[in-house]
Amino acid sequence: MISNDSPDDARSLERAIIDVLTQTGGKTLSAPEIAQKISSDPNWHDLLIQIRREAIALAQAGRLVIYRKGKPADPNDFRGVYRLGLPRHD
Repeated sequence: MISNDSPDDARSLERAIIDVLTQTGGKTLSAPEIAQKISSDPNWHDLLIQIRREAIALAQAGRLVIYRKGKPADPNDFRGVYRLGLPRHD
């Protein structure tokens, strides 16, 4: 299972999130959907906080977008249910 205790683990989780989103063909995914795809462990729920932290960092770097109610959300100020997607380059 991926932990977020070391820089290598954080980079591994970052890569895993980006890889999963790349495979969606432009669709957004929820954190639980990403956790289930990343981890074969039935305790994938343990990844949700780590995914949120990494998603915030990736969104701040412009590498993914956090969506709330179908609209991009401020990565520094969002609550509740959210989805993640890659930035669109239209």
